[in-house]
Amino acid sequence: MHLAAQAGVRYAMENPSSYVHSNIAGLVSVLEVCKSANPQPAIVWASSSSVYGLNTKVPFSEKDRTDQPASLYAATKKAGEEIAHTYNHIYGLSLTGLRFFTVYGPWGRPDMAYFFFTRDILKGKSIPIFESANHGTVARDFTYIDDIVKGCLGALDTAEKSTGSGGKKKGPAQLRVFNLGNTSPVPVSDLVSILERLLKVKAKRSIVKLPRNGDVPFTHANISSAQREFGYKPTTDLQTGLKKFVRWYLSYYGSGKKSAQ
Repeated sequence: MHLAAQAGVRYAMENPSSYVHSNIAGLVSVLEVCKSANPQPAIVWASSSSVYGLNTKVPFSEKDRTDQPASLYAATKKAGEEIAHTYNHIYGLSLTGLRFFTVYGPWGRPDMAYFFFTRDILKGKSIPIFESANHGTVARDFTYIDDIVKGCLGALDTAEKSTGSGGKKKGPAQLRVFNLGNTSPVPVSDLVSILERLLKVKAKRSIVKLPRNGDVPFTHANISSAQREFGYKPTTDLQTGLKKFVRWYLSYYGSGKKSAQ
């Protein structure tokens, strides 16, 4: 299972080469080792919901086009899917890509909105709430980490063996891609309201236009394929998941009276 990557849409504008290094060169390094192994392993790896880019048809389905990425991060994940296809085709590697939708929870990424909103609300700082064109709502299909883990295990459990050995293909091998989401997009303003209730602090909100930094207005997963293939069924709603996150955050960082770095 290959989950290492340079994640995040915004940082890709500051340090593009780190994304190419991790998400493209890093993936190729893993696949090179796997194709030469005997026996070859089956591989499950992390793609991203960002590959859907500027698509407007919702919910996003694995059959939808993924050729209009809105960020370099998305482009490197899309490149990973194409590279997976190549190694499957030439070497018979069994490959499953998982398109994660806004994963959150304890020990999550500090650059994600739910995380730094929590920090800034506790510090009394103003938080930016993006709105898309024509005052549209920015919404995300927030998926709790436990549900993602269940999806990862389901993908591993149903992965078929690779068909090659020692770099030589012996027959067609499994090549799959699945959405792992929660199927219920939540407006970012609702996310803030839940955090306010859990933290018992009123947030200072500032409404900001969605910048042209690769963020997309909304994400929404169609998960019927993962449901059918390995019984994927998310069970944690945003309220429950954020409650667990906030409990972890406060125990790890305290209530923010001292610097929460």
